[in-house]
Amino acid sequence: IYQERRDVLVDGLNSLGWNLAKPKATFYVWAPVPKGYTSNSFAELVLEKAGVVITPGNGYGQNGEGYFRMALTIEKERIQEAVDRIATHIGQVSF
Repeated sequence: IYQERRDVLVDGLNSLGWNLAKPKATFYVWAPVPKGYTSNSFAELVLEKAGVVITPGNGYGQNGEGYFRMALTIEKERIQEAVDRIATHIGQVSF
């Protein structure tokens, strides 16, 4: 179950400019924020523009700054919807 969800999320983000490896044995995906953003500012942008909640990495400590986290605990279809919304409202990213 989680492998399919992970693949939808990682492949979707990679198609938008991320270069993520597929994590093993976890139900979270960590990703770097694009150039010009903090963890908080990117999370706010994604929520406001795409209506998708991502967790800013700095909420997990100082070393989390520059990253965000997405959970694989929802249905695959909802993950695909989130990726589609990010693609539509955020688009390609650069690092």
